[in-house]
Amino acid sequence: MEFLLGDPYLKLICKRTLTEGGQVRAELLPLGRKPTHAKYFQESMKDYDEMSIAYRPSHADLTYDLKYGIRSVQGGGRSSARETIGRVAAGAVAKKILKDFSGTEVFAYVSQVHKVVLPEDLVDHYTLALDQIESNIVRCPDPEYAEKMIAAIDAVRVRGESIGGVVTCIVRNCPRGLGSPVFDKLEAELAKACLSLPATKGFEFGSGFAGTFLTGSEHNDEFYVDEQGRVRTRTNRSGGTQGGISNGEIINMRIAFKPTATIARKQNTVTRDKHETELIARGRHDPCVVPRAVPMVEAGVALVLMDQLMAQYAQCHLFPYNPDVQEPLSRVNPLPTVSLS
Repeated sequence: MEFLLGDPYLKLICKRTLTEGGQVRAELLPLGRKPTHAKYFQESMKDYDEMSIAYRPSHADLTYDLKYGIRSVQGGGRSSARETIGRVAAGAVAKKILKDFSGTEVFAYVSQVHKVVLPEDLVDHYTLALDQIESNIVRCPDPEYAEKMIAAIDAVRVRGESIGGVVTCIVRNCPRGLGSPVFDKLEAELAKACLSLPATKGFEFGSGFAGTFLTGSEHNDEFYVDEQGRVRTRTNRSGGTQGGISNGEIINMRIAFKPTATIARKQNTVTRDKHETELIARGRHDPCVVPRAVPMVEAGVALVLMDQLMAQYAQCHLFPYNPDVQEPLSRVNPLPTVSLS
């Protein structure tokens, strides 16, 4: 199966058309019992002559030279968001497995662009659907705030500037028990996956930094038993985990993305041979990466959950210690259990 990655968001966040920049094509190739894989094609890019000599402020040009002594001038190599195509392809497979196996759904959306902040109470995480997110080119589920975000991006785009924002991600129907104590807490693994994405500068989980303004009695999520006899929490300030292990409530997190470093405005910098100079970046550079980051965040989260699901089965469900309290991982087809007695 072959398809073109025709990104509708190019209209808003890119200066360069696919024709100018080269065709991007992906092939998903079924290889019998071998894993499905994707191929990525892109023509060579132009407008990087100045950047081959001078370092872009706040970009990875300098640090790659400091570490490796060599860097990819055309596009930034592994410091470019192009690198995430592999994550998104694998994440799409992970999302399908999670949905089919345990009914788990991963949704991300833009909740802030620069100073335009979507109020939390406008989005119902229990009913949020993909159609709401994909209904506009900034991937914001609220139409009114989507228009405000589009206007904010357009305003800086014409000035050669850039702005950042926040992506909110939720996980519904996550199996309970995913994650491990100490070093492999579920939120720690999710943070690593999200903060490894290009341009990320912050990660919040559950109540996040706002939780520091509450007392213990205000912040605690009290337990109750629901109609199905499952232990639940009445509130969800913990964000779907406790002690680094999923509790079955909606997992929610927020990831901050900085303004794009490569901008079409004159900036002071230095050349590779340490001479001060001025630089104006040319070519296609996004004034706001946040709408594009939505599928990247979803993919990273899905891959972490897939890893944790397999680990949980191997560690705790292949030979369950106490089946009376350990829940099956699959809500569709419960896994068979093997007794140790």
